[in-house]
Parts: sequence; structure tokens; C-alpha cells
Amino acid sequence: MARKTKAEAAATREALLEAAEEVFFAKGVARTSLEQIARHAGLTRGAVYWHFKNKGDLFMALVEQVRMPFQSLMDEVDKADAELSPLESIRLACHAGLVRLEQPSYQRILSILLHRCEFFSDINPLDMQEQIGNECFEEMLNVFVLAEQQQLLREDLSPEIATRLMQSMLGGLFHDWLRNPGAFSIRERGGELIDTSIRMMQR
Repeated sequence: MARKTKAEAAATREALLEAAEEVFFAKGVARTSLEQIARHAGLTRGAVYWHFKNKGDLFMALVEQVRMPFQSLMDEVDKADAELSPLESIRLACHAGLVRLEQPSYQRILSILLHRCEFFSDINPLDMQEQIGNECFEEMLNVFVLAEQQQLLREDLSPEIATRLMQSMLGGLFHDWLRNPGAFSIRERGGELIDTSIRMMQR
């Protein structure tokens, strides 16, 4: 059999990820087999193993597609305006994150991670959520420290508490929205909460 070109291999990998997203969302991760994913993509199980070691590896690749390191959101808003204050950068970065969350693929994959992924073999969804949360905390904390150094943060609020307040608010908002995404726009309601939180934190 002729070796696939890089473009063909990339297209096959993308087809498998799209199939995994759809089947995981419909059935849950534990109740989905690699055979089912391959059939859904119109491919063979051998194609799955060519690109992924196992179901855990495939699931990790899917989650990586929607990871939003806070620093990358910061870089995105700072690129548009390098003169932003630290608090304004945090505010706009959080808004940028909400815009991404309203994309259907982000919504489905994160819903799989939070509500349709059970503990089994090489997948621990709580560990994955903890890792993502810790990375976000450290990156956001660095910016709140800058805000404190520039005397922008209210005197009775430490950068650590400010970060935990913002992260807890966003986490609660996100979980409420994922339970019933049609109930409200996360961009509109989240935007109001983000703006209010930043105003309350300002000196």
C-alpha cells in the first residue's frame, strides 16, 4: 500500500478527531470503542492506531484542541493593544475566552471532559481538569501581581485572592452554562460578571 502524503495523513487524523468528538458526546467516553470511532469516520481501526496509541491518547488530542492557556489569551489581546493595563488585559482576555467557548466544537469537547468522561484505564478526567485549572491560575496570578505592583488592585485584596475569585466565578458560570447552553449566552452573562468583578477589584 502506498505511503500516505502528509496532507492525507493530517486529513485522516482530523477525521478521526471529529468522529471521536461526535461519538464521545453521544455515548460518553467509557462506552465508546475505537472500532465505533473508526466506523463513524469511515475508516479502519488500523487507521486509529496509526495516529493514536489508545483511546486515552485520542481523548487527550481532542482536549488539546480546545485548551485555552490564559497566557495565549493575554498575548492575543496585548497584540491588539500593547498599552493595556494588567486589569484591562485580564478583562479582555476573559472576554476572548468566552467568545471561543460559544463555538460548537469547544462546547461539545469541554462538555465531554466535564460530564461524559468517566475514570477508566489511562484516562483521569479530574486530573486533566486540575492540570488545566492550575495552569490557568498561575498565568492569571502573574498578571494580578503586576496589577498590584502598579497599585491598580484595591489595597485589601491580594493577587492570590483576586485570582481565586475570578477563577471561581468563571468556573461556576461555565458549569451552569454547560448544563443547559441554550438557557443563556455565556458571552453576554459572562461579560457582565467579568466587568463587574474587575470593577470591584480596582483600587
